[in-house]
Amino acid sequence: MTYNIQEIMDFLPHRYPFIMIDRILEIVPDEKIAALKNVTINEPFFQGHFPGTPIMPGVLIVEAMAQAGGVLASASLPKEKQGALIYFMGIDKVKFRKPVVPGDQLVIEVQILKQRLKAIKMSAIATVDKKIVAEAELMATFGDKS
Repeated sequence: MTYNIQEIMDFLPHRYPFIMIDRILEIVPDEKIAALKNVTINEPFFQGHFPGTPIMPGVLIVEAMAQAGGVLASASLPKEKQGALIYFMGIDKVKFRKPVVPGDQLVIEVQILKQRLKAIKMSAIATVDKKIVAEAELMATFGDKS
């Protein structure tokens, strides 16, 4: 299965300028997801990070990982619980390996490590041109469905 930006927004409450993934390339609920972020010079954060040498902030790469994980976590919930908010609650083992710059296509792969009734732990890797640029373990909790 793949999702376009409109379908991603069915899973996430994020909107411009804070939605950090453009497309879901592959999703296997309860297992893994691959998402794409097209990094463009038009991103608002490039005005200040850094003028003359634009680099995507590491915290926003982690946010893109968390959003991809949020889509995976939501798609992995039972139908009656889908639509509940998913709250980012922790991050471990973060490493940044290479800068991400305008023109890059950031591919984010997230796998579920553990899932419980109210929480989920995932492993995330971000690549550009098949080279790892960042990795992390993410934890999230499920809110109640409104």
